[in-house]
Amino acid sequence: MRLTVVGCAGSFPGPTSAASCYLVQADDGEGRTWNVALDLGSGALGPLQRLCDPVDLDAVGLSHLHPDHVADVSGLYVYLKYRPGGPGRDGPLPVHGPFGTASRLAEAYGLEPGESMSDHLAVHVWQPGTPVRVGPMTLTPVAVEHPVPAYGVRVEGPAEDDPARRVVLAYTGDTDACAGLDALAAGADLLLAEAAFVEGRDDAIRGIHLTGRRAGQAAADGAVGRLLLTHVPAWNEPGLAAAEAAEVYTGPIATAAPGLVVVL
Repeated sequence: MRLTVVGCAGSFPGPTSAASCYLVQADDGEGRTWNVALDLGSGALGPLQRLCDPVDLDAVGLSHLHPDHVADVSGLYVYLKYRPGGPGRDGPLPVHGPFGTASRLAEAYGLEPGESMSDHLAVHVWQPGTPVRVGPMTLTPVAVEHPVPAYGVRVEGPAEDDPARRVVLAYTGDTDACAGLDALAAGADLLLAEAAFVEGRDDAIRGIHLTGRRAGQAAADGAVGRLLLTHVPAWNEPGLAAAEAAEVYTGPIATAAPGLVVVL
């Protein structure tokens, strides 16, 4: 299983990156590559096309419904609906998200009341703790703390060096420290953690985002193998989130950048 960062800018697209989108891929025993997009935020559909034809996506998992995580689903719908030669896939693309995802996506696209995207997007509501199977991968949503209904996602799949061994990618979506974050991170091989806030600057704002230090603490408490920090806004000082995380987590730490590939 491997992760490619498509977009990692926090809260809005930055000058060098689209907003949140992560392509997770795994090969099955017959050599077929399965493709899952975790979030599809503002500006992400463009760079995603350099990595994967959107027609070849097998599922989209939406952590929550803020625009920096879902805005480009509208563009994806256009791509599937109007692509010359037809959609190029059998059946609608599964999209998993919080309750209200179908109506939010339809409203964002501008559909009339009663119209649906279901001819090309099959929307399913996350059920906390209930795994969703996508080829050789399983996606398990875990409720986390954010001002709107939000989920982190544990993705389990075959290790690249030994397909018989299972590895876990834990993606936080947007969250503050909470019991759900602890459950999400526990024992993960890679924790892909947002770190939008800064210690000292944002201490009075809770229930929305992690700082680098809080992300590092989750990694330490969960005994994760590696920590990859993401969702850092353009106004934050580069490297600061990683420095905060290193104060409490002694494992490998990196900061996401577009095109970064992590092999699990």
